[in-house]
Amino acid sequence: MTSKDRITLYYSPQSRATGTRVLLEELGAPYDLHALNMKVGEQRQPAYLAINPLGKVPLIRHGDALVTEQVAIYIYLADLFPEAGLTPALDDPRRGPYLRWIAYYGSSFEPALIDKFMKHEPTPPAQSPYSDYDSMLGVLETQLSRGPYLLGDRMTAADILWGVAFNWTMMFGLVPEKDVFKAYAERITSRPAFQRISAADDAMAAEHAAACG
Repeated sequence: MTSKDRITLYYSPQSRATGTRVLLEELGAPYDLHALNMKVGEQRQPAYLAINPLGKVPLIRHGDALVTEQVAIYIYLADLFPEAGLTPALDDPRRGPYLRWIAYYGSSFEPALIDKFMKHEPTPPAQSPYSDYDSMLGVLETQLSRGPYLLGDRMTAADILWGVAFNWTMMFGLVPEKDVFKAYAERITSRPAFQRISAADDAMAAEHAAACG
């Protein structure tokens, strides 16, 4: 991969972008950070809104391609670096389940968490994108009880996404600290890549906070 093909990650520490940076480390991908201080609203400035009108991170640039949406970014990056072994090939029977669990994060898990956090009145299961909160979470508990990772013994990019997500959602009480979730999150957060990025995030977050003063 040439220097012009390096990944640029638009980033803010201790945000959803953290998992994307962990994934880049796990993939061994060459990347640069474009840090945004969200504490002073840099993600809402015209320069960034011109490339991501929603003003959210993560966002990646790869050559002429701009990719937003966390789920799309994970799929894109894991496919870009297949030699890392974090994505099943197109003809692998595990490809379908892999895509299922990545999509489940954006289509069911996050909407359910937001409704729970905001204390929204539950939508009837027939109209809800995730049925109901307990059912949505129960499906994950059942799957994770079958093996150390979502696809059994093989770790994929989906596990980076979910392991980081479980770590922060349990921290804030949005997901119950069940043994299966705690053990799963620990498998990801104990890895060197997560430990490196967590330490770097702490330092960057302190710098961003100091800039507000």
